[in-house]
Amino acid sequence: MADDWRIRIELEPDGGTLERLGFELGAEARELARELEQHRLVVSRDGNDLFVYAGSYPEALSALAVVEAELREQDAKATTSRVEHWLEDEERWDVEPAAESWEEEQLAEGYAPWEVRVRCASRGDAHALADRLEQEGYSVTRRFHYLIVGVSSEEDAKALADRVHGEVEPGGELVWETTPDNPFAVFGGLGG
Repeated sequence: MADDWRIRIELEPDGGTLERLGFELGAEARELARELEQHRLVVSRDGNDLFVYAGSYPEALSALAVVEAELREQDAKATTSRVEHWLEDEERWDVEPAAESWEEEQLAEGYAPWEVRVRCASRGDAHALADRLEQEGYSVTRRFHYLIVGVSSEEDAKALADRVHGEVEPGGELVWETTPDNPFAVFGGLGG
């Protein structure tokens, strides 16, 4: 899979135009553009933003030099970006902030992204363990002999599960996404 690179040119509303970019370049830009003659670059426009896409970092650098030379020639009021790289795995340009993880999204919505489920020997044991975990700062739901303890990361959930002999599962809304028709699935799948 080929890499994708781009530069962004942000034109000020009254900063002139780059309509002739690629057609009637000024002397400096024309000289710089010669090395790009064999490469196919794509240019798109979104309002006052112009994007030039290239297949490699060196091509994008050369395109940036051409654009900056043309901006100087036209005395256009614009800002150019550094060369930006598409991060395929993250589906974003490297200058954009990384998206929140699903765990962070769950926490922001008030849900624990991971849960440790514990079956205690008695209701008394469940009460005692729930009290102890709440004192440690955990959010605990107690139902009869069972505890559901909300945890913010998978690593923390595994450590707690080892300590209290519980099981780690995705929490929050994810429980309902994986078993929407069976609310009892959280305790061993009663009824299916």
